[in-house]
Amino acid sequence: MLTGYSNAVSDLPAQNLPSLGILIKSYRDDLERAEELCRSLKLFNTDDLPIWIVVPEQDVPDFTLCAQSCNATLLSESLFSRYLTQVPVSGIRPGYINQDIIKLAFWELGLVENYLTIDSDAVVLRPFGKCDLMFDSATPFTVLLEDHELKIDPKYFAENWQGREASLNDIKSFLELEDHRILTCHGHQVLSAPVLKSFKEQVLLPRGLGYRDILEIAPYEFSWYNFWLQKSQVIPIHQREPYFKVIHSAEQHLEIALKGITMDDISRAYIGVVINSNFSKSWGEIDTHEPKTTTLARYLTWSELFVTIRTKTRQAVNHRLSARRNQK
Repeated sequence: MLTGYSNAVSDLPAQNLPSLGILIKSYRDDLERAEELCRSLKLFNTDDLPIWIVVPEQDVPDFTLCAQSCNATLLSESLFSRYLTQVPVSGIRPGYINQDIIKLAFWELGLVENYLTIDSDAVVLRPFGKCDLMFDSATPFTVLLEDHELKIDPKYFAENWQGREASLNDIKSFLELEDHRILTCHGHQVLSAPVLKSFKEQVLLPRGLGYRDILEIAPYEFSWYNFWLQKSQVIPIHQREPYFKVIHSAEQHLEIALKGITMDDISRAYIGVVINSNFSKSWGEIDTHEPKTTTLARYLTWSELFVTIRTKTRQAVNHRLSARRNQK
């Protein structure tokens, strides 16, 4: 386990760093989810990409077996203590903000050139490797999208979109990024150490700012990265769609079930799936491979189930009567 680190990659001795690795930030309450993620990584991390799991100091013993299960290196978040907060930032609890800070600051450990950040509520569904994540040996793909499908969702628009859009425009204004589009992602981006190093040296340090300060402006760590990359062009942008299918809401979860979409179907287009824990925790643990009937049962009340059965029965009877009339 590392016991210290430098302020910047430029201060570290020259070394041959891995071109790509995986960062998982978790904590005790997400241990079961992290265990499932690690089991899936053990199965599908075909290029044996190095994995680091960062957890609070007091949670390290709980995650020891989890890390061993996928040959990950377990690190204490105390390595980043100079950057972390003990108080809410932008109205968000410290644990969540510290997770964002660590994702932005992980490059400073000098362990890897590019790293895919994976949330512990994700599950990998199929084999993956560098070819999925890297354009060439040095340059990662960049996940960028406008999220129009979320914008047309009335509930998501009312509860999430408008506030998020205002915050993202604040970031663009701060960075003086002139582009009427909002091209970013929700997470699971491959972050580039050279891009983050330039962000610190050209944006944060000249203004006397830290990671906490920018998250006070807008608590969207990936958008700070994405917009700075678009502004600075530190590395070429090779755009790609998301690696993980994120199920943002209960409504999306239900829609997938109604369409009969399975994890095998999702794996044709994505490396993995994320059932957003912000809504799924209210159901307890959701098995990503649960049957369609189980998913539907989460959402249908007894009265809705009765009406559904009655309507389905009526439709079946009418269909048979119609078929008989057509035969005469």
